[in-house]
Amino acid sequence: MPMTEYEGDTATLRLAVVGSGNMARRFLKQLPDSERCELRAIGDRDPASARVLADEVAHLCEGELLCGTEDEVLSSDQVDAVYIATVHTTHAEIAVRAIAAGKHVLCEKPLTVNHAQAMAAVDAAQHAGVRLVEAMMFRFHPQMAAVRELVRAGAIGDVHHIDAGFSFLVPTERHEATIVTADLVIPDAGGHEGRLFDPNLAGGGILDVGCYPVSMARAVAGAAAGVDFLEPVELTGHGTVSDDGIDQWAIAHLRFDNGVTASLRTGVWMVDNNTVQIVGSRGTIEMLDPWALSPSPRIVVRRIGQVPEEQTFPASGAYALQMDAFAASIAGPEPEAISNADSLGNAAALDRWREAIGVRYPFERDDAAIGTVSSLPLRVPVPGGGTGEDARAARIEGLDKPLARIVMGCDHQPDLRTASALFDHYVTLGGNVFDTAHFYLDGQAERQLGRWIANRGIRDDVVVIGKGAHTPDCDPEALTRQLHESLDRQGTGHLDIYMLHRDNEDIPAGEFVDVLDEHADAGLIRVFGGSNWSVRRVAEANDWARAHGKRGFTVLSNYFGLAEPFDLPWPGCLDACDAESRRWLTEQQMPLFAWSARSRNFFTRADPADRSDELLARCFYHPENFERKRRAEKLAHDHGVSPSAIAMAYVLHQPFPTFAMYGPKTLAESRDGFRAAEVALTPEQVAWLHGDTP
Repeated sequence: MPMTEYEGDTATLRLAVVGSGNMARRFLKQLPDSERCELRAIGDRDPASARVLADEVAHLCEGELLCGTEDEVLSSDQVDAVYIATVHTTHAEIAVRAIAAGKHVLCEKPLTVNHAQAMAAVDAAQHAGVRLVEAMMFRFHPQMAAVRELVRAGAIGDVHHIDAGFSFLVPTERHEATIVTADLVIPDAGGHEGRLFDPNLAGGGILDVGCYPVSMARAVAGAAAGVDFLEPVELTGHGTVSDDGIDQWAIAHLRFDNGVTASLRTGVWMVDNNTVQIVGSRGTIEMLDPWALSPSPRIVVRRIGQVPEEQTFPASGAYALQMDAFAASIAGPEPEAISNADSLGNAAALDRWREAIGVRYPFERDDAAIGTVSSLPLRVPVPGGGTGEDARAARIEGLDKPLARIVMGCDHQPDLRTASALFDHYVTLGGNVFDTAHFYLDGQAERQLGRWIANRGIRDDVVVIGKGAHTPDCDPEALTRQLHESLDRQGTGHLDIYMLHRDNEDIPAGEFVDVLDEHADAGLIRVFGGSNWSVRRVAEANDWARAHGKRGFTVLSNYFGLAEPFDLPWPGCLDACDAESRRWLTEQQMPLFAWSARSRNFFTRADPADRSDELLARCFYHPENFERKRRAEKLAHDHGVSPSAIAMAYVLHQPFPTFAMYGPKTLAESRDGFRAAEVALTPEQVAWLHGDTP
């Protein structure tokens, strides 16, 4: 909970500004127009800079301002909330630190440098119970609300296309302090040597001002569909990238699933008219100052056969309106102007735009030493509190540490920045088991996991599952080659658990046992087993091991879930849902690592009328599974979790040892899935979920 006592409603929000540059000055210029906020502190990494700004704005404050370092401001009990006005690369770190201190956060756009960081900041705020709002100030101006309402009301018919630009030309000579374009004063960025041209400071136009037209397009396309925003189903881009790796100018073409298209432009080395035009079937809406930077923004609505209508809005004051909306949201719902989900979508779209033109900053690359978002060391809790005796953790013979029963799959992370955010988050929840394979992402998954482990220095704290010998290379020779390749990719001397990714019944099970036992003797693997192996073949392997004094299979990893499959997604896959497999696993008490424990999100996404996901429909669409979904939804409501979490809890409540494997793509998904370990189901509820009782 927040450390301060701000109660919202009509109370005055005690605000600190972090940062003392031009953005902070522009923001504070409108502070007198705010009805809800008062300035209490200014913080900066350089306290002297904070003092200079404090002296400039002293006339705006009734009492003495606290001036000091960022940490001094964040820890003050005289501050309810902070406005972050620093360079892009510090937004996430400062936001997370402020949230940890119990402060509400209004963070200048872009919320963070990338989607991975944005997920971390949003998750931290939501989990801490504080408000986080992206300061995309044009979204708070009444002009934007008016345009959205015109679009929703069909004022220009069906929206077909959006054209939006926001660019400026940075002076090439350092003595040219400013350049004015479209009523916008661009601060001195130090010529072509300043922050806008520094890849280590996330320079370029896409993040600095390209975030505006992306946000505009998503909001207008959403209004046309009757929702707050839409995500583009297609995004392509072109542009010019400097030798240093920043975008000097760029364009993007977007398509939304309601048929709306958009053309966007941005740049720090390009002059634009900086307007927005929305084209509909019966007219157009033109925003002459869409970014609400001039004293009196105006829009022009042109309808076929009618006289153009012009609307002029009062003196901008968008920053003050933003402050007051932020303050009001602390005691109520998120601001109508922009939600966290909206900000996350914008961050993802900006990532896509940069990827389309080949801009990835040095600190984001897959060979970078990407740190935690907070820049603090990753805290690694012991799963289950070290007991290994509750629903959160278990022990496996041959391993010297408890294993979290929720296992992170490493096959959905597109890059190291996303993997780092997901893996860090999973560990803080109490997870320590990572499932990867030689086959995943053509080796990139193993490289990312290995790099992350090296960056955090926690190899001894985690359990790594590796898999190899996937069809068609499923034989002892291929197994050995792939094991060494996996170890090389991960940069570690051993794997804790190694599994054959598929079976090849043309090869006697004993031949696999022999080579796996040799690798265990050599210290390359600790324990081993099979993935997508029948219990009959596992029994054959273990009979051979006992007869020849070898180690046997210790674990099995097949599909197992509340939704029983009528087909499996990929060739060579096996499930353990049948009665024979359940009986054998119970008798042997062999740990089962259940892949796709959420059944491809069947319990969250499945709809009998929607067959757009061919694999989901082919494998799980059946009346029995939809009845199980209905029952999971009932228990989910009772337990205050999602139906997917109930499905994972079902996997964990079996008469044999189980681990639920999942592959979340977002931190929200990860947190939701991990809650399965907190759900206690009775044997009667487990049977009822499966349909064994009425």
